Amino acid sequence: MAQAATQRNTDHIQTTHTGSLPRPADIVDFLRRQIRGEAADQAAFERLVEIAVPQIIARQMEAGIDVVNDGEVGKASYATYIQERLSGFGPVEREKWPQDLNRERGEFPEFYGRSGVANGPASRRLLGCVGPVAVRDRKTLAREIETLKAAAAKAKPGATFMSAASPGVVSRFHPNFYYPSTKEFREAVGAAMREEYEAIVDAGFILQLDCPDLASGWNSVFAEAGPSEFVAECETSIGILNDALRNVPGDRVRLHLCWGNYEGPHIHDIPIETILPAVLKTKAQVISFEGANPRHAHEWEVWRRVKLPDDKMLMPGVIDSTTNFVEHPELVAQRIGLYADIVGRERVIAGVDCGFETFAGGARVDARIVYAKLAALAEGARIATDRLWRH
Repeated sequence: MAQAATQRNTDHIQTTHTGSLPRPADIVDFLRRQIRGEAADQAAFERLVEIAVPQIIARQMEAGIDVVNDGEVGKASYATYIQERLSGFGPVEREKWPQDLNRERGEFPEFYGRSGVANGPASRRLLGCVGPVAVRDRKTLAREIETLKAAAAKAKPGATFMSAASPGVVSRFHPNFYYPSTKEFREAVGAAMREEYEAIVDAGFILQLDCPDLASGWNSVFAEAGPSEFVAECETSIGILNDALRNVPGDRVRLHLCWGNYEGPHIHDIPIETILPAVLKTKAQVISFEGANPRHAHEWEVWRRVKLPDDKMLMPGVIDSTTNFVEHPELVAQRIGLYADIVGRERVIAGVDCGFETFAGGARVDARIVYAKLAALAEGARIATDRLWRH
């Protein structure tokens, strides 16, 4: 059955998360060997994933999550997984690689000098676009869909979603060495990814489009741009994404944006209010964003000034994805209430700031604590539900 991302709350606050969850150690080991180019038993890996997905769904449901997924367990990361599915990506000589830009790096050199900070672990290949982008592997997506579909059919969660990379985030992690412009590169990626977006929705899932480039890109790829120039780039990416969604109903899609899923200063993050005029042009009808971490928790007030389009819902993060603190359910309920008071209880889905293991093996939150945090999220949503519906 087709599932709508914008199924409004009727009697309770829905709960979900952003996508990646802790992967089993044997799966992480395989993904790392794959990235290093080492020989590995693909059939054995597929069996591991088939075992892991039902377990991951069960743990989400035990924690009280309504809208679940496969934890992105079979992907090395939310963005670089396309390296196996699309053609046009290959190694580039290191001296030709673009300068590693970051607005904060010069101010906090000791912090950013630590291995893995803000860049993810070594569980990704540094590939660039070196040729025409096109679909080259359809079997992996088909297997991923069938595995999730089979597990969800047995578990019967409230709803199921699957994540996919946006054209903008693909270009964020894969510099362009082939197309005349980054816009043409993104357009080529959008044309290639359209098939994946449609397949996910045709399978009956909610499609989540990962678009951290719309916020974190300000501190990285566009670190030398001004605000208006960056917003214009965001509008370009949204336009390309909307075109790739031409055959997908907007009520089946949610969009996730973030400022980089790492614990750091974030003092140069672009305000959400600056980018919202571009973001709200998305066809996606659910907007997911950071609302719990110390740098963005205050931005709930923005929705007092920015009118949420009538066809859209908010999916704020009400728990953080980078610390091992387990949020108190009362705090979660308070955060939910802030948004509900502005846009209405029917239009708020309780979410997580970002994924818990965006790069395989790079989780900074202990696996048991992840599910304790999700349980706190669900309990907070129950408290908020009681206040918003029963009182």
